[in-house]
Amino acid sequence: MILEKPVAGVEYGVQKGKGAVYETIQKQKAGFSDLVFEIPVLAKPDEQGNYSWTGPFIQGKAGERFIYIDIGTYAGQVDSPWSRRLKIPLTGISNTVMDTLHPVLVTRVPGTGKDGGPNCATVKPFPGWELSSSD
Repeated sequence: MILEKPVAGVEYGVQKGKGAVYETIQKQKAGFSDLVFEIPVLAKPDEQGNYSWTGPFIQGKAGERFIYIDIGTYAGQVDSPWSRRLKIPLTGISNTVMDTLHPVLVTRVPGTGKDGGPNCATVKPFPGWELSSSD
């Protein structure tokens, strides 16, 4: 996941776990470049051959899975004026892509919201996921 032009001075990280019992990993304080987060996720096919996402980084119910990027105080930055989360949907990934041996997927999302603060809530419009060009 590439977070483009995040708000400088704010900490970001990937949420591992759910509800009030979570930790933020891969914490990074934004500067003047994009932030990159890499996490493993599991995809299990069902009886119809459609994939369901699982693992410690996956949030939401079946059919509506997503990954949280914790921001500011949610990422553990106690002196931040920001307490936000960014939802990165796990949608638009075809079974053809998933049938690839160990696919590495990439998405690029904006790091700054319309209010000038860190982007939060569900990414809209979501650009989707694509196979990494390094594979």
